[in-house]
Amino acid sequence: MKRYFKIQLVLDSFKTIVFRVIGVSMLLGLTLFLPNNYPADIVGQYDFVRSFLLVIGSLALLGTDQSILYFAGRLKSAKLSDEIKYVYLKMVGIILLISLVILLLILLVDSENVNNYFKDDNVYNLLLKSVIILFFYCIGLLNIEVFRALNYLVISEIYRNILKYAPLVVGSVILLFFKIEQYLVDVFLLGFIFIAIISSLSLYKYLKKDYKKITTETISFKEVVLKSYPIAISSMAIFMLMSIDVMFLKKYKSNEVVAYYSVALKFIMILAMVINTININMSSKIAELFNSDKIVELNQMLKHGARLIFFLSLPLVLLIVIFPETILSFFGEKYIASKQALIIMTISQGICTSFGAVTVYLNMTGRQKIFQNVLLISVFINCLLNRLLIPKYGMTGAAIAFSASLFFWNFIACLLIYKKDKVKIFIR
Repeated sequence: MKRYFKIQLVLDSFKTIVFRVIGVSMLLGLTLFLPNNYPADIVGQYDFVRSFLLVIGSLALLGTDQSILYFAGRLKSAKLSDEIKYVYLKMVGIILLISLVILLLILLVDSENVNNYFKDDNVYNLLLKSVIILFFYCIGLLNIEVFRALNYLVISEIYRNILKYAPLVVGSVILLFFKIEQYLVDVFLLGFIFIAIISSLSLYKYLKKDYKKITTETISFKEVVLKSYPIAISSMAIFMLMSIDVMFLKKYKSNEVVAYYSVALKFIMILAMVINTININMSSKIAELFNSDKIVELNQMLKHGARLIFFLSLPLVLLIVIFPETILSFFGEKYIASKQALIIMTISQGICTSFGAVTVYLNMTGRQKIFQNVLLISVFINCLLNRLLIPKYGMTGAAIAFSASLFFWNFIACLLIYKKDKVKIFIR
């Protein structure tokens, strides 16, 4: 059994990594292409919108993209897998309702006050456009995880790592060819409508083919909300930890500084992809084993997962720390300004890879509220540090704030898991 979990985790992770490498290559190509061909202020607008969507999208998703994996594991342990499509439909309804509420709120906000706060007359329009496509953005992300919950691993990764980036890659080249670079944000946002439509059509086909109609449902709308919203708060907190610094840099510095810092932040997101590659392959299995009370098997899987996360991340961490200027110079000489921020964030992310699958363990074992509270404290620390450090130290201050809050929530979550379950989730 021990050998089975080890081999299965490695095989699933290898499949995922193959597609993640393709996705990272496309992301790196895009990250190289935009700064070298588009004005820094337009790239800064794109990064600002992307950061805003990460935060607001986590609110509208309400954690459904992660809780669908929890419900899939739980239903599988109870031999009720056919019910997953009804859980999915409930989640679509939740996302639609929240998206409409957010759109109404943004329409009620005074655009002049928003623009004055950011000292940019275009900010409100960027936020409004983002909220208009919010529903499609969330549905695309949810569909990707539903494919995984249904064990269509390859299809999930194709959407996540290829089709998700394709509209922007193609669109940015076309915009450059016709010299209409100012529409970069619009192309970026329209791509999410494309992904939502084609993934929904594809998912409908698989749900109709594989699952029979059931007469009774064990998971209510209320339970979907109660299990999902703590994950939503946690997800939003994580995205805020990766976005608040960008917002503060936008306020106190400039679009150009946002662009320089965002390049460094993208490398940290690539490192996070490695962590998520392993975590996401364990998610529904953790829920299944925990609900089946198979603690020995669960411990073995977590042990191997922690080792995979650390050793897969280590080469990339060393490469970035040793050759930061060389890497950043590919984006243009000006981007070397983010060297110190890149080194600080890379080292902190590298250290945190040793903590293992803390995120998915808490979310998949019914401890969503515990994780939520830890992250909310981290967000407070992050906001405070950003407010104190960015006005004086700029990108370096943002990197210090990010790193301190990242280490805090990983360390505290790891301690809580050991205290409650005596599970050594960290590398050993």
